[in-house]
Amino acid sequence: MSAPEAMAAWSALSATTALEAAAMMLAFIGVLFLGSIVLPGRQVTGPDGEGQTHSYKLNGLALFLITAVAGCLAELFGWFSLLALHTHFAALFVVANGFAFALSGWLFFRGVRARGASPGFWRGFFFGVDHNPTWFGVDLKLFSYRPSLIALALFNASFAVVQYETYGELTLAMALYQAFTFLYVLNYFQFEHGMTHTWDMVSERLGWMLIWGDYVLVPFFYSLGGWWLVHPTAPLPPIAAPALVLLFVLGFWLFRGANEQKHRFKRDPSVTIWGGPARSLDGRLLVSGFWGIGRHLNYTGEICVYLAFTLTTWLSSWVPYLLPAWLACLLWHRSRRDERRCRAKYGELWGRYTERVRYSMLPFVY
Repeated sequence: MSAPEAMAAWSALSATTALEAAAMMLAFIGVLFLGSIVLPGRQVTGPDGEGQTHSYKLNGLALFLITAVAGCLAELFGWFSLLALHTHFAALFVVANGFAFALSGWLFFRGVRARGASPGFWRGFFFGVDHNPTWFGVDLKLFSYRPSLIALALFNASFAVVQYETYGELTLAMALYQAFTFLYVLNYFQFEHGMTHTWDMVSERLGWMLIWGDYVLVPFFYSLGGWWLVHPTAPLPPIAAPALVLLFVLGFWLFRGANEQKHRFKRDPSVTIWGGPARSLDGRLLVSGFWGIGRHLNYTGEICVYLAFTLTTWLSSWVPYLLPAWLACLLWHRSRRDERRCRAKYGELWGRYTERVRYSMLPFVY
């Protein structure tokens, strides 16, 4: 997306497009919320950040697949075109920001009223008051990942529709980008049960920081690479396609493999990892598989995945590379926060673990 194209996107913003965008967004979130209530799903329990367990209903995969099929049918039969997401991008961005602020404010006052005490407006509004607020039986923190990632998938699909409508075909770069991003979102929902043990679900309260990240940052910023692929500039070099596939597969293996190993160990410390019984320190800290090589290789893998997304744009612009650069900084900072939290939680055991597993995100380097 060149500067003139960016200007054109914002010039399309008007009261009419804002109202249309608001209707689209509220309908989208409303349908997903209703689906979260009525669709069947497996019930699992996980820690809630306050020393208790919390129940989650896992039906995100069904919601995603139903949305994907509905989007394809709507595009095929002319009921609704994903082109609208591209033409209303700026209006949807504005509406999503308004929604994030409104939801954060509602959750703040709801939490303060329920607890009878306030942590202070700005702290409570930004970081949240409650760990796991629910509404009509739906955990709002887990739910927020659904419109976040499904919207990301829909925006990405809209870029492919625009390119095909404009040029009559998809470039190799666009095809790779679509395959990578679709598989990433699909696998998130396949692994939705693993979210119940992540930092965000266990340690963070639901406030503006997480809400804005879910409803604005992920769908609008994480789709940055797709914008630059709509109007192709130069084709990918012949070696680039297999190299990008290899990078994506490597990153995916590290990211999901490490998370899956940790999740299985937490549920059953006697699991088998890489063909042998899981090894641990005092039955608490896993030192088998990826966790015997690095303390945060799941973060390294996620950075590789997003770098593969971005490299499909090749040398068209430096702007898409803001995404993996930002993610690298975010996950490096989060790894430091993880280290401090684990040191406080495990004490001397964490010291033994860091001596056993010396590297954090890059084996033999860092």
